[in-house]
Amino acid sequence: MKVTWSKDAKTVLRDTADYLQTEFDGYARRHFLQEAYKTAKLLENSPYMGKVEPLLATASNVYRSIVVGRLNKLIYYVDIDHDVVEIVDLWDTRREPRQQANHLLS
Repeated sequence: MKVTWSKDAKTVLRDTADYLQTEFDGYARRHFLQEAYKTAKLLENSPYMGKVEPLLATASNVYRSIVVGRLNKLIYYVDIDHDVVEIVDLWDTRREPRQQANHLLS
């Protein structure tokens, strides 16, 4: 399967990496990006490895999540018809989860 990143997911990925660069160092940024891209690469061959995200159960797509770098969750769904894994968001696990879910549900 092909893995694609939505515009919003790319923005959150970049913003998170920039934050890590500013608050920590280049190593933290590189490590986070490596983990995110490594996880995305794994989804090419194992698209169902993430668990179904319960906070998004009412959405039209079946969203799944997988933890990246301990403090972030990669949110995605599998589009079987187009043979694509669409990464739609990246959640900071320290923030209110319902608020982040509402962003996708609205």
